[in-house]
Amino acid sequence: MPKECEHFLQKKEDVSQNTKSCEECEKEHLPVVAIRMCLTCGHVGCCDSSIGKHATKHFEETGHPVMKAIPEDIWKWCYIHKEYF
Repeated sequence: MPKECEHFLQKKEDVSQNTKSCEECEKEHLPVVAIRMCLTCGHVGCCDSSIGKHATKHFEETGHPVMKAIPEDIWKWCYIHKEYF
């Protein structure tokens, strides 16, 4: 089994999402394909299949390394190591 990314180990599971959907897309009236939640601060952004790519932009602006798929919570993604968990 591969070694788990240390960023996954550092993230707490008790962070709650700040908004129901991508706040930036709501303000810009953009469609959303899927949403992701930052496990550092709870920011909710749209996925890279969406026009805004706000989850990735959040990482680029903040350096917060791990986000997860919501609402299904079936995987996490580390932007630094570019790997799923």
